[in-house]
Amino acid sequence: MTQTPLHVVVAGGGVAGLEALLALRALAGDRVALTLVSPTPDFVYRPLAVAEPFALGHQRRTPLAEATRATDAAFVQATLVSVDAAAKTVQLGDGRELEYDALVLATGASAEPAYDNVFTWDDTCGVEAVGGLLRDLEEGYSQHLAIVIPPSPGWPLPAYELALLIASDARGMGMDPDITLITPEQAPLAIFGSRAVEVVTADLERAGVKVELSAYAEIDEGPPRAIVLRPSGRRLEVNRVLAMPRLRGRTPDGIPADPDGFITVDAHGRVAGVDGVWAAGDGIDFPVKFGGLAAEQADAAAADIAADTGAVVERKPFRPVLRGRLLTASGARYLRYDAAGGDGEGEATTHALWWPPAKINGRYLTPWLEALDENTIADHLPRSGGMAVQTDLHREVTAS
Repeated sequence: MTQTPLHVVVAGGGVAGLEALLALRALAGDRVALTLVSPTPDFVYRPLAVAEPFALGHQRRTPLAEATRATDAAFVQATLVSVDAAAKTVQLGDGRELEYDALVLATGASAEPAYDNVFTWDDTCGVEAVGGLLRDLEEGYSQHLAIVIPPSPGWPLPAYELALLIASDARGMGMDPDITLITPEQAPLAIFGSRAVEVVTADLERAGVKVELSAYAEIDEGPPRAIVLRPSGRRLEVNRVLAMPRLRGRTPDGIPADPDGFITVDAHGRVAGVDGVWAAGDGIDFPVKFGGLAAEQADAAAADIAADTGAVVERKPFRPVLRGRLLTASGARYLRYDAAGGDGEGEATTHALWWPPAKINGRYLTPWLEALDENTIADHLPRSGGMAVQTDLHREVTAS
């Protein structure tokens, strides 16, 4: 008997959306018919945006058509604006309507300024945005820089990268600016465990970057311009402020969300109170927003949907494992921590802890992107017949 495929609509062309698309095809095979909906034609690999002003890397673009071709999925370039869960349809920005049997929302979050009249950095900023700040420091126009992490859901690692790379760049030009990182965290990158705290604290000290912990910033325009630290009330006079953004979920109409637009889901990605709808990525109410976690959330949702089709798949719940590659002027730091428990103090090293050693680690997305690169660079070489994999690297040390 021929089974009618389950029609799954995946909304979003970012990390969570592509990971879900690739995972669904891998896990469910021909039990699913897939449609990808995205307002943009390309997948943009944004984690290296912080590296571009320092010539340490660059963003890459991959046409979403490559992913839909690889997964035998339909591609609809449009914005998903609303969901009718009772009718199992979605309304698109161009007026079209799509039916679905299962819907995966991976529409992400939008970045907005947390403070008025300061430079807000996010991964869409161009090279010149940071370049102007670097010139001000190198030419002596600005001597006091504050880098601020606001108290909102987000991903703090880029703030540390910017602090370390800006400090190195300025001092390489013979300048000695006063750089202060202000964060609500209790310790530097505490989400990665105590080992990462030790390593990152040492990196900051070597770079001459001061850190204000458990602190919330208020901007006093002055004159002189200053940051007021809460709850202490201390004042820091600054010339320039670089702030991380505040995030807000992009939830379509018809889907319940919290006041900040984030969707509540269970451990398998099922949207609370809405049958047939799953969500993953920055748009859900998990407090840490990061591509690697978005991929893990997408995997949990894909496994749950695949199991519903009758595929022999374990419904593995989302178990957050943080993997971060911190860029510094002296090389990358690889940080890994199992936030669900059992990982002790975590790991922090200068060698890769996972493979491929990408900024974002997705079980299906990372190997797929790696394979695209290999095909582009060396498509004339003989095929090995194998496939790329994404895996953690473990090393046993035996005492002699």
